[in-house]
Amino acid sequence: MDIARHWRLRRQRYALVGEQCGHCREYIFPPRDICPHCGEEAGPVHAMCGRGEVYSFTVVHEPPTGYETQAPYAVALVKLAEGPLVTAQLTDVDAADIKIGMPVEMVTRRLRTDGAEGVIQYGYKFRPHLAVS
Repeated sequence: MDIARHWRLRRQRYALVGEQCGHCREYIFPPRDICPHCGEEAGPVHAMCGRGEVYSFTVVHEPPTGYETQAPYAVALVKLAEGPLVTAQLTDVDAADIKIGMPVEMVTRRLRTDGAEGVIQYGYKFRPHLAVS
C-alpha cells in the first residue's frame, strides 16, 4: 500500500471510524457517500465502540503475499455492537478456542512490514473481550 493511501485510511483503520446515517439512523462501516440501507446521503461521522462478537470465522493456512510469516491465522466477520459486519484478523487467541458469538474487542496491531523501506502498517484486529465483573 502506498503511503498516501495509508494516511487517507488511517481514521477507519486505527479507530473504526464510520458513519451513522442522518436519515435512517443505521450505522455504516466503512464510511460511504450513500447509505446502503436507505439510499440517502450518508453521515455524520461516528466512532464505533470497537466491541462486537464473532459472526463467522476461518483459519488461513495459505496467506496472500506479504502475510506468509503470520500463517496460520484466524480471520473473522465481526458483528460490531452498532450492527455493521467487519472483516478482521483475530489475535491473542488459539484457533481452537474461537467460537461463533464470542465477544471481541478491537485492538491496534502491526499488520505487516511493506516494501524495501520497511514501512510498518498498523491497523485493527480483534481479540477476545473478557467481561470485567
